[in-house]
Amino acid sequence: MVEKIRQIKELLSSATASTPDEVEALRIKYLSKKGEISLLFNDFRTLSPEEKKAMGPAINELKDFATERINQLRVAVESVDVIDPSLDLTRTASPISLGSRHPLSIVRNEIISIFSRLGFTVAEGPEIEDDWHVFSALNFAADHPARDMQDTFFIQRNPDVLLRTHTSSVQSRVMEHSKPPIRIICPGRVYRNEAISARAHCFFHQVEALYVDKNVSFADLKQTLLYFAREMFGPNTDIRLRPSYFPFTEPSAEMDISCNLCGGKGCSFCKGTGWVEILGCGMVDPNVLDACGIDSKIYSGFALGMGVERITNLKYQVNDLRMFSENDRRFLEQFQAAH
Repeated sequence: MVEKIRQIKELLSSATASTPDEVEALRIKYLSKKGEISLLFNDFRTLSPEEKKAMGPAINELKDFATERINQLRVAVESVDVIDPSLDLTRTASPISLGSRHPLSIVRNEIISIFSRLGFTVAEGPEIEDDWHVFSALNFAADHPARDMQDTFFIQRNPDVLLRTHTSSVQSRVMEHSKPPIRIICPGRVYRNEAISARAHCFFHQVEALYVDKNVSFADLKQTLLYFAREMFGPNTDIRLRPSYFPFTEPSAEMDISCNLCGGKGCSFCKGTGWVEILGCGMVDPNVLDACGIDSKIYSGFALGMGVERITNLKYQVNDLRMFSENDRRFLEQFQAAH
């Protein structure tokens, strides 16, 4: 029994634990009712009176030693800071405010969603383009004002490389490499050399749509526009088409919607007319189809384009176009519940 006491004491002296569960396992092993020290007390009953006098104090001393040693291990384990691996100690102590989508992104995604329900798919292209895809393929005359340095940001001359002035360049790229039927929507950022003001900026965002197939008519265009207007601005929205001119469409039109503030009765927002202009559209000029490798005698199509800032202004009554790009949180936080 003396040897057994010595062995248990040595094992307890060298015992280690790194978790509360390991400390509890040591307690059960040595101090529980069926633990090794309790078994020593069972053996103690079989000893002679003389042996009991010698072994009794030794067993009690062992029990006290075991209790103290296990308590030491428990205190050591509990004093160790357990760091949650998901806790970022470099993060600021102040609450982190949640962000939200930018109002232009909200409206752009809504436009894409509406046209996707009509079977249009998203097409994208480079913002730095060549003259052919931005102008020549789209029936712009060589002396068209849009080619002037005052209207366009040119990066290189001969050959001309520029920041695209419209996302129509994506349409010309798709028509070059795809066969009809083509039904695409082209969202993206465009650039024009304009004075920055509450109504204009040197960069803005567009969404253009193109549909090319056999027997596409102006009636298809009108019904698409009516569907879009009522999905975007409400089921009671009316549209009006006015003759206009664009190099890449013929016939061409500007589309107005009934003012969504006064219901078409006339107010300061619509300048008393009851109508608000939102986009340009028309039937794709045969010259554009032919330039992009599509037989204009077999196929026809329509195209339309709108400024995302313009639609956002109408939807949320934002008076200053510059607010969209100034990163003013007071302005942006107004749209947290809009998506």
